[in-house]
Amino acid sequence: MLSRTASDLYWMSRYLERAENLARMLDVSYSLSLMPQDGRGDGLDELALPLLITGTLDDYLTRHGQMHAERMLHFFALDAENPASIYCCLQGARANAHAVRGRITADMWENINATWLEMRGIAAEGLGRYGISRFCEWVKERSHLFRGATFGTIMRGESYRFIRLGTFIERADNTLRLLDARYEMLGDAADEVSDTSARGYYEWSALLRALSSFEAFTEIYRGSPRTHKIAELLLLRPEVPRSLRACMEELNLMLAGLPGDNGRPAQRLAAELDARLRYTSIDEVLDEGLHTWLTDFILLVRQLGSAIHTSYLEAV
Repeated sequence: MLSRTASDLYWMSRYLERAENLARMLDVSYSLSLMPQDGRGDGLDELALPLLITGTLDDYLTRHGQMHAERMLHFFALDAENPASIYCCLQGARANAHAVRGRITADMWENINATWLEMRGIAAEGLGRYGISRFCEWVKERSHLFRGATFGTIMRGESYRFIRLGTFIERADNTLRLLDARYEMLGDAADEVSDTSARGYYEWSALLRALSSFEAFTEIYRGSPRTHKIAELLLLRPEVPRSLRACMEELNLMLAGLPGDNGRPAQRLAAELDARLRYTSIDEVLDEGLHTWLTDFILLVRQLGSAIHTSYLEAV
């Protein structure tokens, strides 16, 4: 496969996964911003969290000058001039899909093209008419439909593997960043042991729902969400689809199945990270410090993404 084709497939799925992750992030921040803030402000800090996670807060402040709820939501969701917005992610996904129409199925193309056309209609109407929660649910639904069309219709060849690589490298990074941001924002409340800590309960629960892991948590653990349980679930449990461990297992599997010797650096790093998670306990993670561990692993995931790019996506 040509490196350009591989790159288009990889970024098509990565942009679509990113749009879904941004919608999840925005939905939970918006929901928490509507709750009583317990002396912590008026909810704008919560809405600013997605901007901090994506590194776009400075861009927002440069253009708008001050925090304003409606402008922040538009900037993050529908702003065509913000490359990190959901709008631009779906635009990028559609552009990459158009470039590789011959390598994806008709069902996949029709889904992603229809998503982009509907996105343009939503952007023209604005979030005020559509509703932020409804919009976020729509983004997640379109991503699910594309993933289902992909899994159900495309051959299990190189195209499929590069699509999966894009999905899971993006998902791993998102899980790490969301967990780190929520842990840092909770501060002392993150480690409170009292079951009457409403703030900790609702913020941890919101994180689990953002990662579609609330049901998994209630099935595996008893009691209220706590740092130890949350971190173990989202980092080390392989049966949880959005956990870091599940993402690394899939990345390792997809890379191992690609032919040729050029990808050995990426394959080796993926295998090392997979093994590290497989044989690490949550107590070891917490002893090192959760924020420190997460920050280090975010860099490792970035290194893996760079290794994939160098090995497969750069024109030789």
